[in-house]
Amino acid sequence: MKAHVLSAGAPELREVDRPIPEAEGVLVRVRACALNRADLAMASGVKHGTAGGEGQVLGLEWSGEVVEVGAAVSSFAPGDRVMGSGAGAFAEFALSDYGRILRMPDGASFEKAACLPVALQTMHDAVVTHGHLGAEQAILINGASSGVGLMGLQIAKLKGAALVIGTSTNAERRGRLRKFGADLALDTRDPNWVNDVRKATGGEGVDVVVDQITGALTTQTMHVTRILGRIVNVGRLGGNQADFDFDTHARRRITLVGVTFRTRSKAEVREINRRMMADIGSAIMAGDLTLPISTIYDFDQLGRALEHMRANQHFGKVVLRL
Repeated sequence: MKAHVLSAGAPELREVDRPIPEAEGVLVRVRACALNRADLAMASGVKHGTAGGEGQVLGLEWSGEVVEVGAAVSSFAPGDRVMGSGAGAFAEFALSDYGRILRMPDGASFEKAACLPVALQTMHDAVVTHGHLGAEQAILINGASSGVGLMGLQIAKLKGAALVIGTSTNAERRGRLRKFGADLALDTRDPNWVNDVRKATGGEGVDVVVDQITGALTTQTMHVTRILGRIVNVGRLGGNQADFDFDTHARRRITLVGVTFRTRSKAEVREINRRMMADIGSAIMAGDLTLPISTIYDFDQLGRALEHMRANQHFGKVVLRL
């Protein structure tokens, strides 16, 4: 099969052996795959959890049709239209654990479905499982114009949040956040943004922050989080290290939670999917949660797709079509 493989620190399209599913594996004929920011690092040779390294098939999410299932798999059968996550997505065939795979929403195209798995899994885990967002609470999504951020806005609105705030430093993208559930869209470069959040929440701050920026923004983010509020550290686009105001953290009694899929076990990822489907599965299958596609490239144009993402001018997802 053809696959995009890491070779000498760059992607190379080459012929590789088709994977064979073990007892709990599902083999899928890939019809579309979506890019994630982690792909930029992996395609440059930076290891991402258990994925990455010379000779590794790149990519993290895809959609397609089931070709073969392992002996212990009863939840899927050949011909099923599915979407999923896992290493080795940028290939004609992808192999994943059955617990990382979801059925495609009713009526969804392969391109649309390929955009959903990582964002759904990441944001349900952040907003609901670790953020404990309750109905009538207020939530802030830092870095809301990314695909994952846009999904966070939608899940928050679906769960009945009274106030959903999204941030973006790009004016055009910020103006589109309301379509995906934001009641208020702010620019964190604006010196008044902290006051704007406090004003919108009656001076209290938000109950939950899902933070994809962190870095130097962390102290300001703590100031917009209410006493006994929760911050879920999902991404570090603002940097992995920065000064930390321990006094503000303690004084506001904030719960700060770090999350990543890189250190999660197979059983933990299965549980993330199980919880998500039990909670919002009907909305997913009905197509109520969706992401915009910025650009679709042919499968052999991965280099162009990565450059598109690296330029950081896209809104929504970048997709490869097979």
